[in-house]
Amino acid sequence: MAHVVVMGAGLGGTPAAYDLRKELGPEHKITLVSSQDHFQFTPSNPWVAVGWRTPSQIVVPLAEPMKRKGIDFLPQAVTRIDADNNKLVLADDSTVDYDYLVITTGPKLAFDEIPGLGPHGGFTQSVCTTPHAEDAWIAYQQFLENPGPVIIGAAQGASCFGPAYETALIIDADLRKRKIRHKVPMTFVTSEPYIGHMGLGGVGDSKGMLESEMRQRHIKWIANSKILNVEAGKMTVAEHDAKGQQTETHELPFAYSMVIPAFKGVDAVAAVKEMCNPRGFVMIDEHQRNPKYPNIYSAGVCVAIPPVEPTPVPTGAPKTGYMIESMVTAIVENIKADIEKTPAQAKATWNALCLADMGDTGMAFVALPQIPPRNTTWAKHGKWVHWAKIAFEKYFISKMKSGNTEPLYEKYILKALGIVRLTDKH
Repeated sequence: MAHVVVMGAGLGGTPAAYDLRKELGPEHKITLVSSQDHFQFTPSNPWVAVGWRTPSQIVVPLAEPMKRKGIDFLPQAVTRIDADNNKLVLADDSTVDYDYLVITTGPKLAFDEIPGLGPHGGFTQSVCTTPHAEDAWIAYQQFLENPGPVIIGAAQGASCFGPAYETALIIDADLRKRKIRHKVPMTFVTSEPYIGHMGLGGVGDSKGMLESEMRQRHIKWIANSKILNVEAGKMTVAEHDAKGQQTETHELPFAYSMVIPAFKGVDAVAAVKEMCNPRGFVMIDEHQRNPKYPNIYSAGVCVAIPPVEPTPVPTGAPKTGYMIESMVTAIVENIKADIEKTPAQAKATWNALCLADMGDTGMAFVALPQIPPRNTTWAKHGKWVHWAKIAFEKYFISKMKSGNTEPLYEKYILKALGIVRLTDKH
């Protein structure tokens, strides 16, 4: 019997546990370990931040569905990974031995890298977690009582730009519905070299489409920028040229601000230095295995992926939902192969697919592969994207409640584009 432990119960970890149980069968043990007792559908957090969703609508308690699927569930944080001895140490000092470890923890949010950034001890909000989005909703309601300038953005080193764009455009839509948009100057601050770069070098005409959308909505922007510090009601931003030289400093007032920070590896993962890069992300080979510890696999935001291209101000490469699903599928296939003493063959198809909601419309981006040059580059705009994201939200949350492992991207979306596999085998 093999014991596979999945660390982290997010967009990668929860599906991984379900998929492992389905593919490995009852003779093998699956354990899911998480610092939280629930799954949260992170893509809906911008809606929570404006009160369009409540946390209870996008959160799935995991004890019952895991028990029903025959998966052991330990809702405790991992404080240490003893990779040499195949063991995890948990917050209560208990230990869990494993034959295979799948790390899907997501990131540590590096608010501390910019003075005054972040919701706890800082002056900006976040939509990176559902509790953060709930706090952002509280702050937003206070803001509505006395509206003023709004700053939304993504800090230097950020790799997740979609939620920043979504938050800016959803707030714009919400303020228009409330008939107070005219009271709120809005500025988008980003480390991207241009609007629509997305950490992907642009996707199709994403630059033109998003710039047009921002102009139409009267949202000013400062690209190629670093946030120097944040104080109560004021953000200091340094703008740079194409060579990375600072050209101008802006002192921007705000009554409300949400900024996506840079990411790092979570402490327990980053502490295993030989497993990670300097930022604490897990290094992997083409089969999602760590080169130092080949019985450790990793997927999602916690994986080390180099930037798509150098940029004047540092940006990272995003890990989209499809990419994470593809990584998980490859991991499950390769663990099964290793148990059966056959060579690992599955490789994740690192493609990017993003449904970006804009409140009353949306944009869809497809980059296959993520790193240019690409076989497919596709960007579309329309109200259908808004409804597609709502449908995807309902589908995925239902999937986490039921333990269904059907890959939505493969069955519905990518087949329409002529792509039918989540992994490649060689």
